[in-house]
Amino acid sequence: MIPKPDASEFLEYYGKYVARVPGGDAMQVLQNQMDEVAALVRELPEERGGHRYAPDKWSIREVLGHIMDAERIFAYRALRIARGDATPLASFDENAYVPAGRFDQRTLADLMEEYQAVRRATILLFRPMDDEALGRMGVASGAGVSVRALAWIIAGHEAHHVHLLRERYLAA
Repeated sequence: MIPKPDASEFLEYYGKYVARVPGGDAMQVLQNQMDEVAALVRELPEERGGHRYAPDKWSIREVLGHIMDAERIFAYRALRIARGDATPLASFDENAYVPAGRFDQRTLADLMEEYQAVRRATILLFRPMDDEALGRMGVASGAGVSVRALAWIIAGHEAHHVHLLRERYLAA
């Protein structure tokens, strides 16, 4: 179980993601999301993967790629902090990462295979962590963050983007 972090354990900006996580256990949400995203993408025809709801917005494939990139970065931060590494960790520019990822050159099936591997790795990273490791604080993007908060941020970040996919990409 990964209990909800206190607001002092993450940058205020990430509060919108933490608030999107239902219940009191981020680990359960991380596990449930893997099935939810797989079901969502399984229903999409391949040609829909390049859909953008506006010209300057990411495609569905790019949103999936962004979710994976962010999860990897947040999980890497959690690993470093959980292991006691006190080195401040840099932020990242999602708007530079997405084009460099060339996600639109891949199939939805390929992206989903990678997504499931990334999520399994995240779950396996957090699963053995005890309260001491989950409560460790480090610095990322210039602010304090706990390992526990990073698990909630991963789950909430994905919930945010899945909501946008449903509302802006798939509703039309």
